[in-house]
Amino acid sequence: MAQRIRTVFFWLHLAAGLTAGVVVFIMSATGVLLTFEKQLVYYADTRHISLTPPPSAAALPLDALLARVREGGLAGEPSAVAVRRDPAAPVALTIGQGVVAYADPYTGRLLGRGDAGVRAFFRGVTDWHRWLAATGDYRASGRAVTGAANLAFLFIVLSGAYLWIPRTWAWRAVKQVIWFRGGLPGKARDFNWHNTIGVWSAIPLAIVVASGVVISYPWASNLVYRIAGEAPPAGRGAGGGGEGRPARAEGPRDRSAVPAAAPSPSLDAAWATAVAYRPAWRAITLRLPVTPAPTLAFTIDDGGPGQPQHRGTLTVDRATGAVARWEGFEAGTRGRQLRTVLRFAHTGEVLGLPGQAIAGLVSLGGVVLVYTGFALSYRRFIAWCARRRRPADAVSARPAA
Repeated sequence: MAQRIRTVFFWLHLAAGLTAGVVVFIMSATGVLLTFEKQLVYYADTRHISLTPPPSAAALPLDALLARVREGGLAGEPSAVAVRRDPAAPVALTIGQGVVAYADPYTGRLLGRGDAGVRAFFRGVTDWHRWLAATGDYRASGRAVTGAANLAFLFIVLSGAYLWIPRTWAWRAVKQVIWFRGGLPGKARDFNWHNTIGVWSAIPLAIVVASGVVISYPWASNLVYRIAGEAPPAGRGAGGGGEGRPARAEGPRDRSAVPAAAPSPSLDAAWATAVAYRPAWRAITLRLPVTPAPTLAFTIDDGGPGQPQHRGTLTVDRATGAVARWEGFEAGTRGRQLRTVLRFAHTGEVLGLPGQAIAGLVSLGGVVLVYTGFALSYRRFIAWCARRRRPADAVSARPAA
């Protein structure tokens, strides 16, 4: 009975791999390229910038900084301003859709714009990762294909974890599938690589792929809330912008034609409140309203990018600088916290750089698993064809009576 179950799982595993393998290969390969996207984009944007903080290291007040960059010829009205705790880091100003300019926090001097080429490259890779580079009305179809392939990949990972279990727990059998062996011929080498990579990447790869399923399907997202003992939020969609990585935040609408609004009352009091509210902050982003608003929303990070447990939104009264509301990770329900963590578990960012590295490695493992799986299937097919020919060859070779 156990052998029969194993056989059924093997053929289902093989069928799922052959059906979804090409799409899984594309998603895994693009996942590798996107591993350190945020860090690489920031490096490309700022690699030519070298700031030397003055001895006092006193940055300009926010109102004065914005006035200086406007006077310096900033093309368009900034819709968001982001400041890092690092005294040698420039201030980032968002202008329109995906355009970022950098300024010296001590003088307000414009230092240049973000690298458009690198951003376009990662945008293209993301499009392949989410919906196979489909455009317009075809994106829904591309998303459906990648979502289904991701669901199939989850079955492949889980069934593979079952299939690698040796029939007998002898060291000689176990070592065949838990470490790489040199000097093997093609079929044995592919089998060894397929099993070894599958064994070592099973758990993190299952997390990455399962979180992708949650991103892809509303029913999977709702299931997360039900597992946490909560009713899913009403009208919740897929919740992630398609399969693959968490949705790229939409940039603020283009305000290049919007005239600069007088910063009255001052932004400085609200900014001081935000800085003092989380003393361990590492980055603060302020979304500037199109028209004067009674409150300002600050996104405060005291961890790395993609770590929701270290991020929150502080709403501050613009006139008085008093705190109106704090919405941190800890304020969410257990279901919302779990759903948010899974969103960033897909990229590994929830665990910082080590998590990103692990997610990138298992994505690379996914590439090798698809390759070796196809290679083993091809050899199995060739062997099957040879067995089919053998009886016919034997009959034709039999001497006549």
